[in-house]
Amino acid sequence: MDDAADDRNSSYPLPATEKMIVAEAKANPVRDKSFAFALEVIKVHRALVDSHEYEISRQLVRSGTAVGAIVEEAMGAESRRDLLHKMSMAHKEAREAHYWLRLLDASDLVRDFDLSGHIAAANELISLLTAITRTVKENPTE
Repeated sequence: MDDAADDRNSSYPLPATEKMIVAEAKANPVRDKSFAFALEVIKVHRALVDSHEYEISRQLVRSGTAVGAIVEEAMGAESRRDLLHKMSMAHKEAREAHYWLRLLDASDLVRDFDLSGHIAAANELISLLTAITRTVKENPTE
């Protein structure tokens, strides 16, 4: 494309498109952290499968990746009530993933894998989601 075409398109952005671009560009810590957490959970899952631990790995990858998927879904919430419900669901999934990580750590099923960072990341997500749900509950009309 030439520069003139670029200038013409950027001079008249569609309002919905502009809002979407601005919203996507804003920092969203819970979205970013839940995505990064899911990637780390997948790595732990692979290590568990490599050591022939299938049941806990399946539970962990399900709950650990669900957090980010539900947070992503919450970005399109239709109402504050819907947002609260989705963030509460993400909170529950984060707590479940935290449980599986603690269980793995205590059981030594993955000896070559330090899970302390993953447990700390789960704690951070839980705290962040707790704060979000608390804020939405306390400010129902904003």
